[in-house]
Amino acid sequence: MYSSTRRTFLITAGALPALATQTASLRTRNSEPVSDHRYDLITKPWSAGWITAAGTPANEYGVYHFRRVLEFGGKPSSFIVHVSGDNRYQLFVNGKRVVWGPARGDLYHWRFETVDLAPYLEAGRNTLAAVVWNFGQWAPEAQITLQTGFLLQSDTEAERVADTGTEWKAIHNPAYTPIPFSHGDMRGYFVAGPGEKIDGAKYPWGWTETGFDDSAWAAASVVAPAAGAMASDVHSRWMLVPRNIPFMDAKPERLQKVRRQSGVEVPDGWPGRASGLTIPARTKVSLLLDQTYLTTGYPEVTVSGGRGATIQLRYAECLQVEQGKEKGNRNEIEGKDFIGYHDLFTADGGARRLFRPLWWRTWRYVEMNIQTEDEPLTIDDLSATYTGYPFEMKAKFEASDTTIAPLLAIGWRTARLCAHETYMDCPYYEQLQYVGDTRIQALISLFNAGDARLMRNAIELIDQSRLPVGATMSRYPTRLQQFIPAFSLWWIGMVHDYWRYVDDPDLVRRMLPGVRAVLSFYESYQRPNGSLRPLPWWRFMDWALSWKDGDPPQEPDGSSSLFDMLLVMALDWAADLEASLGMKAMSELYRQRAGVLRATSQQLYWDGVARWYADTPKKDSFSQQGQILAVLGGVAPGQEAGTLVARLLKDEKLVKCSLFFRHYLHAALNKTGLGDRYLEQLADWHTMVDTYGLTTFSEILDQPGVRSRSDCHAWSASPNYELFHTVLGIDSAAPGFRRALVRPFLANLTKASGTMPHPQGVIEVNLEKRNSNLEARVVLPLNVAGDFVWSGRRTPLQGGANELKFHL
Repeated sequence: MYSSTRRTFLITAGALPALATQTASLRTRNSEPVSDHRYDLITKPWSAGWITAAGTPANEYGVYHFRRVLEFGGKPSSFIVHVSGDNRYQLFVNGKRVVWGPARGDLYHWRFETVDLAPYLEAGRNTLAAVVWNFGQWAPEAQITLQTGFLLQSDTEAERVADTGTEWKAIHNPAYTPIPFSHGDMRGYFVAGPGEKIDGAKYPWGWTETGFDDSAWAAASVVAPAAGAMASDVHSRWMLVPRNIPFMDAKPERLQKVRRQSGVEVPDGWPGRASGLTIPARTKVSLLLDQTYLTTGYPEVTVSGGRGATIQLRYAECLQVEQGKEKGNRNEIEGKDFIGYHDLFTADGGARRLFRPLWWRTWRYVEMNIQTEDEPLTIDDLSATYTGYPFEMKAKFEASDTTIAPLLAIGWRTARLCAHETYMDCPYYEQLQYVGDTRIQALISLFNAGDARLMRNAIELIDQSRLPVGATMSRYPTRLQQFIPAFSLWWIGMVHDYWRYVDDPDLVRRMLPGVRAVLSFYESYQRPNGSLRPLPWWRFMDWALSWKDGDPPQEPDGSSSLFDMLLVMALDWAADLEASLGMKAMSELYRQRAGVLRATSQQLYWDGVARWYADTPKKDSFSQQGQILAVLGGVAPGQEAGTLVARLLKDEKLVKCSLFFRHYLHAALNKTGLGDRYLEQLADWHTMVDTYGLTTFSEILDQPGVRSRSDCHAWSASPNYELFHTVLGIDSAAPGFRRALVRPFLANLTKASGTMPHPQGVIEVNLEKRNSNLEARVVLPLNVAGDFVWSGRRTPLQGGANELKFHL
């Protein structure tokens, strides 16, 4: 199958039977992959081989093109292929981009996509074409890699002629050069990958089209066999598994307006509507363009003429004061500098040349700098294609306070921009899936979209990152290993959340060995009384302003109330999981260990004089975070827990939570029956919008002298969960959400209503205060019962509509 002979094949349409298990063909970029993969794709060697361009380095920066011409006697009714690449690929059929990937994983779980190419094929000659790129040492930190490679295998024997091998042709594209950016360039930790410099004069324009002349292209080189991850005795380090998430969204999007210009007058409405813009020869132009909101996508610039002209696109979340400690209002541009990464395209003089970067960008502002040479340049169009995980907002929330709904919309944008092939801490700077961020993001996904697939993917990926000692990485996938011990415990919390809200016990059961491994890691650091000795690695807990690098205080012997009490919570979570799906003896053991550590924490950290839980046994530092974990971990007893939470809201001496840990503060309000205090906590979210002009919620709260690095951090979108969980009071009361609880906290609202997705349908809650009564209507899925709790009174709910009335 690795013959170097190149020939065109004639295939009859009748020779292409469809898979009996096929559920859908690829319709658009916003569609599901073909599902129900044959088991032998995972357990056996593939007939196709991994290919690359002959004579090219395996791991250096490079962009490569591949082509295969096939001929069909008639239009195929089905032509299913399985495709992958390293680092990334895009597959075209007859000039149309069909699919791109692979979905991110690691070498032990290297994804392939399965698609039906038949809708794009025609009778006669057809061209399959792919671009594959390796960003080398400048690859995004989240991009794991082995070496440059491309793989395509047809689904049946009749289609094998499309398999990658030496019948494919390949070239290295010399037009591309990387533009790396340092942390200093970006004023913060930046690992999202390089910019792209493209010389249009060197680009093989039209290479995806059937009529393109590829006679000068050499045969591709086979670099490795291909095989499923469960195949035996196959020497391939790419262990192939099917893509387990849908394809990303791809929707047209346009920049809205010009905020600043020099060197040219732009047409009215440009670039919000398509119209040409001509730049004279020997002219320098600078345009500051405003999307008016933050987005993620592929900018697309189409140009004609202007040989030698350079078009630079710079991307920024906002403009910044030079060397300033604050970013200020994101809507304001005067007196501020543009700081951001960029791409650079040099025109070759041809007609309607399209520049589109290989990887997506993040921006609210785009600065377009143009320098023409001896020819005028026409900007035929400037547009973009939005991309992100295809979440669909299915939840609704309305209230008598009309200022709340806009926060929900901004939070949803924040969550969506931080969700692509994995969850991401931020779309601009890192694009890494951190456990602490992801736990909150996943809850938002469940309560707003009812889509658990990206959460499931995250749980599995983090489990796959575990070391032999039991700890998970803090983030995954990643090329640079990083460990945050607390995040291993938050991962157990994610598994527990999934168990509560998603009816998928098989996934949870498969995660139990990982849960046990994490707790075994922690057990190796516990003293006989349960308290922890010094933990390794980065002891991040929260971005509290007075904690260096987010590390809470600890004694030289490692004593720290925050870690001890978080471990109590994880032991309780694990006990629930084991009692439900695992080993009862393990559940009892975890309960016993949690009880011991709970008593130890009370003894070590409670200060009876200050009436706070201290951060360490020295009892000389106190934090909101410590009180919150005492409450959530059940260390603070009974009514004392509610008193503790009420006091911490007004004590100015405690170390304050950042936006990340505010989620847990709000959980403590809910748990202690103080949910009526939740809405007042939204003041900081209103400030982000009203004072700082944010269109997404930031990593930390901007304050005088304090600068948030990232303008988009989905852990700060927690109101999109809490408005449903606390205000409307919707929660799960049984594994898999098989029973519901509605326990609302309306505070001063006279009305609140909403719907949210449920594994078996929709939950609807309508609440109104009228004539000294609370009138409630709750609609549950027909097979789901539950309870309504108001003022300590519990009323049973049945599947379907429930009408209730309570005296206020």
